[in-house]
Amino acid sequence: MAKLIYGAITSLDGYVADADGSFDWSMPDDEVHAFVNDLERHTGTYLYGRRMYEVMRAWETMYGVPDMPRVARDYANIWHQAHKYVYSTTLAEASTENTRIEPSFDPDAIRELKAGATSTISIGGAQLAGQALAAGLVDEVHLFLSPIIVGGGKRALPDGARLVLELRDEHRFHNGVVHLHYDVKNSP
Repeated sequence: MAKLIYGAITSLDGYVADADGSFDWSMPDDEVHAFVNDLERHTGTYLYGRRMYEVMRAWETMYGVPDMPRVARDYANIWHQAHKYVYSTTLAEASTENTRIEPSFDPDAIRELKAGATSTISIGGAQLAGQALAAGLVDEVHLFLSPIIVGGGKRALPDGARLVLELRDEHRFHNGVVHLHYDVKNSP
C-alpha cells in the first residue's frame, strides 16, 4: 500500500499564504528545492484542490525547457510524469497531461487508490490535505518552516484536527528554513 504524504512550505506561524493570499515569501532557494525534489522523486500521483492545481500547472509549461536551472528542470520532469487528480466543482477539464478532474474528495476512493498504488501519493493544498487528515488518510507530514511570521492567512494545518505525530527527521537549511518530517501515528 502506498503512503499518502502531505507537504507544505509554511511561515513560522503556520500559514501557507498570508492574509492577502500571497506566498511569494515561501519560494524555495536551490538548496531547499533540491531537497523537495528528492522527497518528490518517488511520487507517482498528486492530489490537488483547484487553487493548488492552478499554481502547480505552471510546471507543465516548464517541462522540457532546456535553459531552466537544474533544480527547476528536475522538478518539472518529476511533476510531468506523475498522475494528477484535481478536486474541483468548477473545472470542467484539465489543462495538463495525466490529469483527471474529480467533482469531490471521496475518502473511500483515496483508500482504494492507496491500496492499489505502487508509488507515493502526494496531497497538496491545505484545504484538501485537511480533509485527508480528518479522514485519517495521511501517513506522513513534511513541513518546511520559513523564517517569517505573516500574522494570518491560510493555515497549513486544519483547525479541529487532533493527530498524534512522531518526529522522524529534521533538517536545517542555510537560508533559515527548517524541514520537519513526521509520521502520523493515529487520532487520540
